[in-house]
Amino acid sequence: MTTTTAARAADTGPTAPAGWTRHPHRVRWATLALLVATGVLYVVDLSASGYANSFYAAAVQAGSQSWKAWFFGSLDAQSFITVDKPPASLWVGGLAARLFGFSSWTLLVPQALEGVGAVWLLTATVRRWHGPVAGLVAGAALALTPAAALIFRFDNPDALLVLLMTAAAYCTVRATEVASWKWLAWAGVAIGFAFLTKMLQGFLVLPGLALVHLWAAPTGLGKRVLHLLGAGVAVVVSAGWWVLAVTLWPGEKPYTGGSTDGTVMDLVLGYNGLGRIFGSDGGGGGGMSGGTPGSSFGGTATWQRLFSSEMGNEISWLLPAALLALVLGVVARGRAPRTDRARASLVLWGGWLVVSGLTFSYMEGTVHPYYTVALAPAVAALAAGGGQVLWAQRHHVLGRLGLATVLASAGTWAFVLLHRNGTWVWAGWVLMLASVALATGFVVTPVRLRRLAIVLVLSGTVVGLGGTASYAVATAATPHTGSIPTVGPSGAAAGSATGGGFGGFGGTRGTTGGTTDGTRQAFPGGTGTAPGGDATAPATTGGSGGGFGGEGASTNTELVQLLQDAGTRWAAAVSGSQSAASYELASSTAVMAMGGWSDDPTPTLAQFQQYVADGEVHYLVSGGGLGGGRGGDSDATKIQEWVAANYTELTVGGTTVHDLTQPLSSGTTATS
Repeated sequence: MTTTTAARAADTGPTAPAGWTRHPHRVRWATLALLVATGVLYVVDLSASGYANSFYAAAVQAGSQSWKAWFFGSLDAQSFITVDKPPASLWVGGLAARLFGFSSWTLLVPQALEGVGAVWLLTATVRRWHGPVAGLVAGAALALTPAAALIFRFDNPDALLVLLMTAAAYCTVRATEVASWKWLAWAGVAIGFAFLTKMLQGFLVLPGLALVHLWAAPTGLGKRVLHLLGAGVAVVVSAGWWVLAVTLWPGEKPYTGGSTDGTVMDLVLGYNGLGRIFGSDGGGGGGMSGGTPGSSFGGTATWQRLFSSEMGNEISWLLPAALLALVLGVVARGRAPRTDRARASLVLWGGWLVVSGLTFSYMEGTVHPYYTVALAPAVAALAAGGGQVLWAQRHHVLGRLGLATVLASAGTWAFVLLHRNGTWVWAGWVLMLASVALATGFVVTPVRLRRLAIVLVLSGTVVGLGGTASYAVATAATPHTGSIPTVGPSGAAAGSATGGGFGGFGGTRGTTGGTTDGTRQAFPGGTGTAPGGDATAPATTGGSGGGFGGEGASTNTELVQLLQDAGTRWAAAVSGSQSAASYELASSTAVMAMGGWSDDPTPTLAQFQQYVADGEVHYLVSGGGLGGGRGGDSDATKIQEWVAANYTELTVGGTTVHDLTQPLSSGTTATS
């Protein structure tokens, strides 16, 4: 054996069972079975959620109609304004819609496939340094995280974000094994596109990735530093090309939603940057502060946030076990060489979890519980990889006590969560008692009884995943719509406290748009919009948490037909992106979202008057959701007042509409 080979063998840490080593096809079949099961979990009955989040669904629809809208991530096909995020996730959905037609399936199936891809990459990543069993357990733990079962069946950017960050971790592991600058550069590319998915949140994993290569790569310190500098360049180039292209765009371009001045950099540093960390004082469009305990904004900023309320339901099932495995695993590998892979793995995933977890715990700006899906790969990898490290030390008291502690913590915390939510309390008792019994077995079982120990490990894995699996399956079985989806079965309580807030924020689990029976009232004052543009179809039922009191304004067949016959660049203008998205999905026309998502200063009254003079907007629909309509002195309010005083009023299916091609004659009044 050469010196290099011997070193690598010594650095590998825990090894796989002999049967897996002699029969590698078992690993392939087991991995395939895991991926198929994950796909079934994420895809079955997927269309029951309809368009899920209509805000992003409308942008995908727009991207399927216009390449310009696709490139910018515009909310409407005429590119008046973008969504308040960069467009990478919309690129995926837009391409799927162009290839197969826009529908609920083409909108949501890419999210499910991104989830399967993330599970595959995590399995492969953990397997390289902890063996195939740990890899499979990590993949299963990720697939069965409630936040993952929610987001990988929903059209939010977080699904692609998790896939890209997991890909970056895989590339970092490959780079650290052989000190490869090329693999580390690919990790940088993945992080760059994570930035183009959800901006600065994609950078939260950088400290863990950088630290593991700087510490454990088998080469000199100088080369390690150069590798990191090269990866940094890859991040800047892969993230910055789109920002530069938008900044230097020579012609008309949409207003950047969420910014104060229409620029991408203001969005990066303000609303999606410092504003998220420090609240409304952190930059332009900084958003709202943390919210009340139990609210859909995540509750009070404290270290307990990840364990309480909705965040606890979504991510914390294995979090105590992961933290214990991290600490005990590092202690167990404390005297290993610098390049020890088992410890390097704990550093990588531990850095990911600690930095991201502390950020989510203490950020004062807008934070939603589903953001925690970004923690799921790290939690799963630490629980599985750290458990494998302790299993390798089972001949010592530390290893056996460590395994017992990790398992008991998983079962006990599952009991707390299930009891706190009033959901399957009996199952909580079963999981806790079983975990304590199995933990005791780890401590008292003689080491020489290898088969009994393996039975304990397998049983412990099943019990440890029992709580999170139950909530993940219940989440996947429940349709979700709105801006702030939540996990678990319909009607489960959102933690030990119910939140306040407005519209659909807070309240009990299973509340959507202000209702309390688990049904979705998608459009206040009207009926829901179903996929396919049937604006009078019944609202979708389910246990999803709603957002902003529903997903826009009421729609009806008369109004839809009116918009489809408009014949102008924008069929109508309405206050707020949520309302505009609803009309776009129902009519497949471009609708101008005045004020964007959150009081964006566009269009001004003068700009809107010019649009009307140029014949580019046919109707103005009164009312609307968030956006410019929140303040009495907002631009959208001024526009609506000017229109009401100067243009003919119509009542279409119970909705007030002004025809901007029919000005009022001097001395006349509006007619219905």
